[in-house]
Amino acid sequence: MMRIDLHIHTSPHSACSYLDPLELIQEARRLRLAGICLTEHQVIWKSADVDMLARESGIKIFRGNEFTTNQGDILVFGFYKDIKKLLTIQELREMVKSAGGFMIVAHPYRGFKTFGIGRLQMSVEQACQRKVLNFIDAIEVGNGKLSADENDMARKVAEKLDLPGTGGSDAHRIDEIGKWVTLFENDIRNELELVQELHAGRFTAVKGNR
Repeated sequence: MMRIDLHIHTSPHSACSYLDPLELIQEARRLRLAGICLTEHQVIWKSADVDMLARESGIKIFRGNEFTTNQGDILVFGFYKDIKKLLTIQELREMVKSAGGFMIVAHPYRGFKTFGIGRLQMSVEQACQRKVLNFIDAIEVGNGKLSADENDMARKVAEKLDLPGTGGSDAHRIDEIGKWVTLFENDIRNELELVQELHAGRFTAVKGNR
């Protein structure tokens, strides 16, 4: 089994991140993660750069992307194009599907509170009506930057819609790495196998060690 943090941003490619890639690797090793995914905003790492980072690092490093669409943010794996413009969820779905990729709606219920306090101001049935849920393969049910209520709503929606759930830290700082991870049943050696295991649904979201 492998614990992989599927949602991480680093400073070279995400302006909002303070996370240095080498410090990320060191911390991931300390936390005994088997792998990490670099999911920058609208940017895909070059494979040669990732190979250089991964060399002798002791962990697997995979590439992904976090696309902003008209229906929110989507983590994408198995689709290796930089697209800077705002896409509709339909456009992204068509491109990713044609490439055999996998789409996860990220932090789907972030900020769905009244003035940021109290409990989520919607029922599970209402939460299931989000349009984006018709175009994705999985739901991020564990996000390291969200409240327990926000993550719990995502989990309940995933269960009701019979969609798999993933976990990722959404780390932008070193102390955020590994707060949520995805536990894969099988060992994953490369990005192709990562996408295959995602499509097969052989994973679950779990809280990390911090």
